[in-house]
Amino acid sequence: MSPRVTLAVATRVLAQLRRDHRTLAMLLLLPCILEVLLWWIFEETPLVFDRIGPALLAIFPFFVMFLVTSITTLRERSGGTLERLFTMPMGRLDFLAGYALAFGAVAAVQAAIAAGVAVTLLDLEIAGPVVLLGVVGVADAVLGTALGLFVSAFARTEFQAVQFLPAVVVPQILLCGLLVPRDDLPAVLDAVATVLPLTWAVDAMQKLASTTATGDVWRDIGIVVAFALAALGLGAATLRRRTD
Repeated sequence: MSPRVTLAVATRVLAQLRRDHRTLAMLLLLPCILEVLLWWIFEETPLVFDRIGPALLAIFPFFVMFLVTSITTLRERSGGTLERLFTMPMGRLDFLAGYALAFGAVAAVQAAIAAGVAVTLLDLEIAGPVVLLGVVGVADAVLGTALGLFVSAFARTEFQAVQFLPAVVVPQILLCGLLVPRDDLPAVLDAVATVLPLTWAVDAMQKLASTTATGDVWRDIGIVVAFALAALGLGAATLRRRTD
């Protein structure tokens, strides 16, 4: 793995995103729009939004990055771009790390915008440091990117890539503590939730909302990052040059 090649891949991806205004707008603005929509829905019951708002700041970046990355990577492979890239001195980890770096940079902007909107415009109550909202958001978005890169290897069409959403993303949303606190889940489902990465991102956001102690938040961030690195490793092992 070469830092120079990884940076070149990241620069190429960012240049593509800059030209794709619709995708860029979705990456940066969609989480904010969805957050505002939920705030509007619960305008008469603000305590509900204060409970689910932090979790949404973890879920939306994960969801959006997973969707965009899985489809974008599939296009690269099916269009032959990936095969042409691999004729150059570039390894699989260079490609995946470059994508993760590029989308991580976008995620930093996305997290800053989403956290700013939630705290300043929507009056979301946060007890911990606001800057950590952005850190968790970036880690969660990189996780979505890594999982999107991984599952794209098993799809042959963009439609099949989208089909991974209910298999990979939806169960994590259902069990992460958004709908029902994890303490109220059946023991088996709580055990399953423990090994799902989105659970730890949501847990970090909820801790930031309720306490100023950040030790557990950093532990949760470390777990999310570990899951992201594992997904990138699996993605490198399963990455194919073309879609057959």
